[in-house]
Amino acid sequence: MPDKQPFYKIVPGSSPLIATAIHDGHTIRANVNSLLSLTPPERLREEDPFTAQWVAVTDTQIIGLNSRFELDLNRPRHKAIYRKPEDAWGLSVWKEELPEELAQESLARYDQFYEDVKQLLTQVKEKHGCFVVYDLHTYNHKREGEAGPAADPEANPEVNIGTGNMNRQLWAPVVDAFMQALRSYNYQGRQLDVRENVKFQGGHFMRWIHDTFPDSACVLSIEFKKFFMNEWTGEPDQEQLTAIRQALQHTVAPVLEARAQVCQKLHP
Repeated sequence: MPDKQPFYKIVPGSSPLIATAIHDGHTIRANVNSLLSLTPPERLREEDPFTAQWVAVTDTQIIGLNSRFELDLNRPRHKAIYRKPEDAWGLSVWKEELPEELAQESLARYDQFYEDVKQLLTQVKEKHGCFVVYDLHTYNHKREGEAGPAADPEANPEVNIGTGNMNRQLWAPVVDAFMQALRSYNYQGRQLDVRENVKFQGGHFMRWIHDTFPDSACVLSIEFKKFFMNEWTGEPDQEQLTAIRQALQHTVAPVLEARAQVCQKLHP
């Protein structure tokens, strides 16, 4: 019997800024849980824990509640289920091949998610003309073990801003306002290393929003390196979690101001 528990949460608000944490979830629905070969700590290592805390910077929110190992909402539909190790950082996700009936149940959930997000964003567009999305993620940088070396910081910024298939010229005021505000924030007595399209250019979710709302959407795919936590034990530094949320909050006013300028040109 299909699991009726919600696997994402959409919170409509009054703001034209939407914050999303679609990889925050850790839950696995009951009828596939026993088929997974990965332990919860192994799954947690590749999920984006704590990102749901950061969506509080705005009142319009989208949060994933289930694990990306059940269904990855940030990949194209045909790749949303990790069927082979190469789909999942070399990890063998399933004890044996996922039964097609359960795969189809997952894909129906995928379709429902995108349908509901489209409805939300359409409402935001109708109300505000155009909107900005903070697509929040995290990424690992100590893949050789807890005591192993960290990845080269030159190629792994603390914050990677993916602007992928965006009309970069059109939305330059918004991107620049965000990056300038985040870089200038006093983060525990220093500045964050914030760079664009170094490690990632953004995933499917961002690209789908841009394709679906080409004249209305500016999606910033924001990847925080897991410098704020131990990526092997899952333990966070609570002070840094709060500091990151405050740093993101610092960007909101200048981003909304820049959005209004661009929107005035698009919809005079």
